[in-house]
Amino acid sequence: HGVTETLIAIVVAQAIATVVISVVGVAALGRFPSAPARELAEDVPGIRSFVFQSSLATGVISARSTLVPLVLGIVAGPTQVGLFRIAQTPQTGFAAASSPARLMLLTEQTRDWEMGERTRVLAGVRSYSKWASAVMVVSVPIFFLAMPWLVEVVFGKAYSGAVDAARIVLLAAAIHFAIGWTKSLPVTIGRPRLRIVTHGLETLVAIPLVAVLGTEWGATGAAIAVLASTVVFAAAWLVVLARLRAEVAAAEGSGGAAFQS
Repeated sequence: HGVTETLIAIVVAQAIATVVISVVGVAALGRFPSAPARELAEDVPGIRSFVFQSSLATGVISARSTLVPLVLGIVAGPTQVGLFRIAQTPQTGFAAASSPARLMLLTEQTRDWEMGERTRVLAGVRSYSKWASAVMVVSVPIFFLAMPWLVEVVFGKAYSGAVDAARIVLLAAAIHFAIGWTKSLPVTIGRPRLRIVTHGLETLVAIPLVAVLGTEWGATGAAIAVLASTVVFAAAWLVVLARLRAEVAAAEGSGGAAFQS
């Protein structure tokens, strides 16, 4: 079977998954206590803005995920794209591993933020990064050393050229894991545009670097570009977090009225 059949299978699987998730979601929603419907009134503009900005942020992330392999393919060829796809496995794995924690952060911190416990939310962010970093300090060296064996076992000896790139992407994945709260915090505080800005910076750094470094070193060069853009992304969020802490402190000093979500 070829590419066309594979894509058809993906579409069918996605359709089945969507139906199953929808059924489960509707059933879960039915368990919630019913309440009378009421108009959104003055909340409509805010909700529309939130939805638009959230969708735009998702679009920026999707664009980066699509453009990086595309640019690499143009400058280095399809073989390097294949190796790069393999090298992205640590990123996919770490993102999946942090997903449950991020979901819990989203629900708990949104509740705390709306109740005015903003200092508690920021403390939770710090605690998450501390424990996630500790996990990475232990796990990254193990995966780094085991990478040649892992690539050979999972993908075969023919793809050993992806080892160096996978090791570099592993470092980028570890950074994203340690700051996994960046996915939930903008939603929690009602500022999805923060994702647009930070992921926009990440994309603006990644794409040109992939073109330059990918030409020279193929998949390994693209992995270096990903790591560099991840460092920029993390640095941008450190700046955002510092400003957010200052805003919260100022708001608490004035009785909470000065803070604007």
